[in-house]
Amino acid sequence: MPVDLHGLQARLRAFAAERQWQPFHTPKNLSMALMVEAAELAEIFQWMTPEQSLAVRDNPALKEPIADEVADVLLYLLQLADHAGVDLAEAVEHKLRKNAVKHPVPESS
Repeated sequence: MPVDLHGLQARLRAFAAERQWQPFHTPKNLSMALMVEAAELAEIFQWMTPEQSLAVRDNPALKEPIADEVADVLLYLLQLADHAGVDLAEAVEHKLRKNAVKHPVPESS
């Protein structure tokens, strides 16, 4: 199912407004909150071996905590983009094009 980024951003704006959080939702604060949530996600994997981290998809005990932190990261990223005036779909497409130029497919030997 496709994700409606603009719809999610509208829901997040309404959620914050209902709680009168708008004064706190500045790009600076949202970027800091994003980093905290990313750190909480990293904490889950902190002491795992690479092999253990690959196996988490089959671990029911970790599925929900990982999903929660991934969702938190996405929600803060959506809010940050919204408050900074960044169109995420456009930014992603632009960045993918830049990455393709910066990192071309290696030629076969």
